[in-house]
Amino acid sequence: MDIPPRAQHFLECDMGECERNCEFYCNNCHLRLCKQCKGEHLKSPKKKNHEVVLYQQRKRQLPTEKCEIHPTKDMDMLCEECQVPVCSKCVTQKEHRGHLFTDLETIFAEKYAVFQEEISKIHEYFLPTSESLQKEIKKDSSEIKRIMGNIRISMKTEGETLKSLVDTVVSENMKQIDQIEHFLLEDLKSQDKTMNDYITYLNNIAKELQRCQFSTEPQKLISAKKPKIQSIPETTKPVTPGFTAGQYSESDVSKLLGKIHVPNTIGDKREMKSMDSVYYTAMKPTHRQMKDVRKKSDMKRSWSISASVKKVREFKVADLNGLWHISLGQLSRLWISDNQNNLVQTDLQGKEIKRMQSSGQDQGYHTVTQDGYLIFTDQDKKVINRITQDNNITEFIETGDWAPLSIHSSHINGDLLVGMLTDEEAKVTRYNMTGKEIQNIQRNNKGQKLYSEPRYITENINGDICASDWDIGVVVVNKLGQHKFSYTGVHVESSFWPNGICTDVLGHILVCEGSKDTVHFLDQDGQFLSLLLTQQQGVKYPRSVCVDGETNYLYVGQLNKTVTVYKYLSCD
Repeated sequence: MDIPPRAQHFLECDMGECERNCEFYCNNCHLRLCKQCKGEHLKSPKKKNHEVVLYQQRKRQLPTEKCEIHPTKDMDMLCEECQVPVCSKCVTQKEHRGHLFTDLETIFAEKYAVFQEEISKIHEYFLPTSESLQKEIKKDSSEIKRIMGNIRISMKTEGETLKSLVDTVVSENMKQIDQIEHFLLEDLKSQDKTMNDYITYLNNIAKELQRCQFSTEPQKLISAKKPKIQSIPETTKPVTPGFTAGQYSESDVSKLLGKIHVPNTIGDKREMKSMDSVYYTAMKPTHRQMKDVRKKSDMKRSWSISASVKKVREFKVADLNGLWHISLGQLSRLWISDNQNNLVQTDLQGKEIKRMQSSGQDQGYHTVTQDGYLIFTDQDKKVINRITQDNNITEFIETGDWAPLSIHSSHINGDLLVGMLTDEEAKVTRYNMTGKEIQNIQRNNKGQKLYSEPRYITENINGDICASDWDIGVVVVNKLGQHKFSYTGVHVESSFWPNGICTDVLGHILVCEGSKDTVHFLDQDGQFLSLLLTQQQGVKYPRSVCVDGETNYLYVGQLNKTVTVYKYLSCD
């Protein structure tokens, strides 16, 4: 029998002669540990900081592979810019100078966990669900044969019944016509006899007259009286019956026999459990824990602004009318929207994976949660929708009289921040993860309106809420909703038209200015630092920006359907 991918063998502790059951795993030493040996292992001063986790949450040990350039060294790092494994000597080479490097074992463990999740999804959700549906299909096939058989029997019975009725009616008609024929023939027979008798009568009279006429005795002729001949008997012509043929058509017969009702609708979709209930919710912590490991590793780094901005890569996204908003999803996926209701998911080369229609246009109306759900607003219906991993779309939140314009999922606590408006007012509303409204931000402490049209919204590392408003500029409030500052551009005399907005790991605020082909770079207190990107760095008509939380690369979406990726932070 095949062993399921998630089946567990009995594993023994790796420590000495211990034969107890393994429960834990040291990610640093790659040792299986029982509960008792775990404590002994961490008592050692050299091992007290080792990462010991439950065995099911272990990082997979990186397979040993020698460097082709430096055969004595193992490849244990990944160059993030070149996307190739390297050894410790490779990082000093000229072609990798200034590049960022990630622990290859961490990447390997992440990828292993992701693939394990996919395998588990297949065996725990997709295969059982498909097999269950297949059983339903076979059951339906048997049911169809049974139903069709019954219909055939009913149709045959109807036909035989109709045939019997036809035979009965024809038989009765035949009997009636036989009776009429008999009556008419009898009448004609009677008339024929009458005429025959009359003809005999006439012949007898004629003979008698002839005897008198040719008699040898003249006295007989003289004395004979003239006969009184009876009149010819009356006869009648027979009146024959008529026959009117039945006026009927094939449809008349169909009505008599019954009609087959052909369905003109598609059957209901077969019910099946969502992957959320079967797999995803239960398995989510494993992948999330792997991401947490990566985040902890990033926190140990010291990030700073690079001396220069470097273009990392660039790709086109076809069939969109400009790239007005980008949301970063899981597993290297992007959600990108234009200003004509199109929302597509792509990979990091711009290859389309999914496409859907929405009511959103030139605003940041979608976001991806920490759990991988896509959340997007519907201004027309005044609702916020959620699409799960198995592509089920549900109306998550109803916003009443307010049209939801922009949305952002907090990476601090999972709250949803929504920019919305009516004909006269605008505000930012905070919802918790269950969709409950917990905060409304609408006016400053002087009672003045904070927003006019908050088209893009994001959250900074300190909890500040940053909104991009076409009429007002960049509006920033703290997590309590108190106004901190507004930014209206570098030059007071010139117009400022902000679009996409995001923040980075250092709390910087990055905002597109669509009219001048620039990306403004502010600190978290609103101080202008620089024009981070201009046409000299290759941007043209920038509309959307976002920073990848894992690589800290900057993604810029432009009207020319191009996503350009930049490196502007360096790691010590």
